[in-house]
Amino acid sequence: MKLKLLSLSFVFLSLFSCSQQNEKNQLLEKAKKIHENVITLDTHVDINVNNFTKDRNYTMDLNNQVTLPKMKAGGLDVAWFIVYTGQGDLDEEGFEDAYDNAMSKFESIHRLVEEFAPEDIGLATSSKDVKQLHKQGKMAAMIGIENGYPIGQQLENVEKFYNLGARYMSLAHQGHSHLSDSNTGEQDDEWLHDGLSDMGKDVVAEMNRLGMMIDVSHPSKKAIKQMFELSEAPLIASHSSARALCNHSRNIDDDLLLLFKEHGGVVQTVAFSAYVDTEKHKAFSKASAKIYQDKAEDLGFKILPRDSIRAMSNDQRNAYYTDYQNLRALAADDVETIKEDISPVSISDYVNHIDYMVDLIGIDHVGISSDFDGGGGVEGWKDASETLNVTIELVKRGYTEEDIAKLWGENLLRVLDEVEDIAQSLQKA
Repeated sequence: MKLKLLSLSFVFLSLFSCSQQNEKNQLLEKAKKIHENVITLDTHVDINVNNFTKDRNYTMDLNNQVTLPKMKAGGLDVAWFIVYTGQGDLDEEGFEDAYDNAMSKFESIHRLVEEFAPEDIGLATSSKDVKQLHKQGKMAAMIGIENGYPIGQQLENVEKFYNLGARYMSLAHQGHSHLSDSNTGEQDDEWLHDGLSDMGKDVVAEMNRLGMMIDVSHPSKKAIKQMFELSEAPLIASHSSARALCNHSRNIDDDLLLLFKEHGGVVQTVAFSAYVDTEKHKAFSKASAKIYQDKAEDLGFKILPRDSIRAMSNDQRNAYYTDYQNLRALAADDVETIKEDISPVSISDYVNHIDYMVDLIGIDHVGISSDFDGGGGVEGWKDASETLNVTIELVKRGYTEEDIAKLWGENLLRVLDEVEDIAQSLQKA
């Protein structure tokens, strides 16, 4: 009798297991179909100019998180490559160095689409371009500027950068620029402009006139509010999450989130683990730091604090990050072992932020970004090859194909269209 009961239990468990597996298979197939149908767009991918040479470029399977092979493997259709400049001194030499850095990154992106891989990826400056490239079976590169520091004191540089393909720009980064206070002022409550500078206000108007989206992911809260008041076009946050779930100054609080809903903008939820769950991030980072340190000692490489990296020249910083990415790749297997005891920030934690913002401000005002190769990535979406996993998690939570299409790109492209329409009206006036 006992044997019979055990046999029946085994059959029941087997059926239950089969049923669960069938559900998983169905969910996966549904997610794959949706993922293929929608245009997937990531608004924040950092670049290193050392990866845009004839001998080393994105056509190759490099150690960094985004390459063309990784984009193809994960079904990522559009990557906004970032012209990032760290904040330096607000003087003539600093502005010149920042401008040179920005131009080197513009040139790198153009080399990718014009010389290295024109059959695989094209430069898009509008939603129409994105859709045309997608129909041709090509990926799209778009350009965002992180930190308006490189425009220096020359307002005409905004138009120059626009003509090079830039379609969004933030006015500050880590540290106050000559245009705007940064969120970093919260740390010591010290501010340079009490929001935007006079030139920062002029830049907002010029971006409206040209049709360049204003990105508020790094400026201070007061500066962001001023941009909402001044801008005739909707704003974006290119890579920020919900402050209510993770109290970090880089995230957007409910007060500001509601302004995005009111003004028709969009917040691109960022998969940067420290901005998704700071406590989980700290615990896992502390454990993995020892592994990286041991590996660094074996390689004769010195891991530097962020302040030291920011103080480097752009060439030094690019070389450092190349070596650091190689270190992380070599240590990856060892880092995997600690996940049995300490949970890293996961894709589920990340989508919690999407859920929160969708509930608060609506499906039309939320999007997706990674901050890959700039510190971004969570367990399950560690590089572009795992992009499908985001769609799988969204399907699990009941989002429809229409919802997912909006989150993955339609919302952002809608804002870009609106910004362009307003620019045309302003130019006619």
